[in-house]
Amino acid sequence: MKFAFAGIDFLGGVFEALVEAGWTPVKLFTRPCDGLYDHNEIVVAQARRHRVPIQMSRIRAADLDALHQAHGTDWVLVVAGYPWLVRGWRGRARYALNFHPSPLPMGRGPYPLFKAIADGHTQWGVSAHVLAEEGFDTGDILAQECFAVSPFETHETLLAKCQMASRRVAKGPIARELPALWASAKPQGDGSYWPRVTDADRTLDFRAEVEAILRRVRAFGTIETIARLGESRVYVAAADGWREAHRHSPGTVVHRYRRHVVVAARDGYILITRWSPVALTEAGHLGRP
Repeated sequence: MKFAFAGIDFLGGVFEALVEAGWTPVKLFTRPCDGLYDHNEIVVAQARRHRVPIQMSRIRAADLDALHQAHGTDWVLVVAGYPWLVRGWRGRARYALNFHPSPLPMGRGPYPLFKAIADGHTQWGVSAHVLAEEGFDTGDILAQECFAVSPFETHETLLAKCQMASRRVAKGPIARELPALWASAKPQGDGSYWPRVTDADRTLDFRAEVEAILRRVRAFGTIETIARLGESRVYVAAADGWREAHRHSPGTVVHRYRRHVVVAARDGYILITRWSPVALTEAGHLGRP
């Protein structure tokens, strides 16, 4: 099967898995990345290895027309980690599908992994669904794989689980059974849309319990949470903590040792071990023209 891939490295393993299953890439649609949170080096290298054209701009009708002219309808559009809604593929491609890192219909939206951990979900998964032309992540379900979420899950471990599961779904049911899956695709019904997180979502509230605060730190991991330490705003990449009765007001800095800072929470203390006064996004651009 021929396929065009639209996405970045986030779920770029889907590209590799389809190639491993015998599919033939014909084009890569990707987008500019910041090199900090978003990357596309791997999918670009894959495309160059297979000598297929690479497009960095949004997919337009003319791009689908060109693929249709070159391949008829004998190709599949595979989307994974692509921010733009793609319209007009019907009649130009045989199939179009999207890989999404949630057990749809729950968790539609740009990046549900943070909220999955912050809200304490015990099960998660990935979904492959028909690419809807109206509304993100709403198409009929083709295949899913679900897995357990650890009580101590981090953003990085959940991301790895989703990436590994998406490869299995791509190489297994999608690569081997797509026509049958398409014929029996299941409508999602009502679901939930989780919008892009804000700084408020990333901010630690020391009035909460230790467990909830640490869960939020793990939910964002190296993406960083935000904390107020006195008059300063800092960006937290790692923290520990423990429950202990005390009389400090939540948010009070009660101890410092080198770069470690202990802050009072509702029912104990948070030990911030990795932090910076500058966000990773800003630090990554220091010195750039």
